[in-house]
Amino acid sequence: MQGAENLTPTKRKHLRDDFVTGYELVDATARLAAMNLLLHGIGTADGDSLIEVRDALISDPGRRWSVVLTNPPFGRKSSLTMVGADGREVREDVEIERQDFVVTTSNKQLNFLQHIMTILDINGRAAVVLPDNVLFEGGAGETLRRKLLADFDLHTILRLPTGIFYAQGVKANVLFFDRKPASEQPWTTKLWVYDLRTNQHFTLKQNPLRRHHLDEFVDFYLSGKPRDERVESERWKSFTYKELIARDKVNLDITWLRDESLDDADHLPAPEVIAREIVEDLTAALAEFEAVAAALEAAANGSADLT
Repeated sequence: MQGAENLTPTKRKHLRDDFVTGYELVDATARLAAMNLLLHGIGTADGDSLIEVRDALISDPGRRWSVVLTNPPFGRKSSLTMVGADGREVREDVEIERQDFVVTTSNKQLNFLQHIMTILDINGRAAVVLPDNVLFEGGAGETLRRKLLADFDLHTILRLPTGIFYAQGVKANVLFFDRKPASEQPWTTKLWVYDLRTNQHFTLKQNPLRRHHLDEFVDFYLSGKPRDERVESERWKSFTYKELIARDKVNLDITWLRDESLDDADHLPAPEVIAREIVEDLTAALAEFEAVAAALEAAANGSADLT
């Protein structure tokens, strides 16, 4: 970790023993995470692991954190349904009630978002990788987006390019938001969106995403400086709270760039890139239809049980 050698002994001990807490469902992955921390001088080989093996969604841990960094597992359907404060019941394998959750859903990403909103301390910061459906899904998704805009400062979204995940059909974003004290006025005043997806073609092997591809976003982000100093560009646009809340279902899947490949047939991406993007789109669409079919089946079974 850069700069760690310049820390005072007290701060170095805090970094090593108390600064980081992680949760992981799979034992092997938890061991890899703990090993990675040790290689960066965090944690001790003979002490308790900083990575706890458990399902993070089971309950409110009680603790609150100043920074949350996470890439929750993708996949729309879960064997667990979290019953939120709305009290609505959904027929699933297992139901777990969490009074801190606002909505009831079996969508894992929405539940992880609710969990993060709970565990983030006042004035805490979060950066979360989430798929597109979190930005546009209706029902529970819309309710959560309204709460996120009102009770948190959702200040930045980075639209990630396709072709950077091993799982097929993944279109994802990084949401940057801060938790704020209770207020009658919405905390989100302006959302900045950086589009690193449109007219970008990355693959895991032939054209992988590199650190320098993010340089422009990092420059525009102006870390540590007032966000009102940010300046719009072709890929970097801002939207006011009024504009966001007026969008249908508070849809935050915002695009404005025109896909150049649709206009210029002479400069189309390579055939393998086009084929991969088609596969990703179809896979994502199939996942959406599977979720709809599962919901309809659950509703039908519920009606049958009542007769």
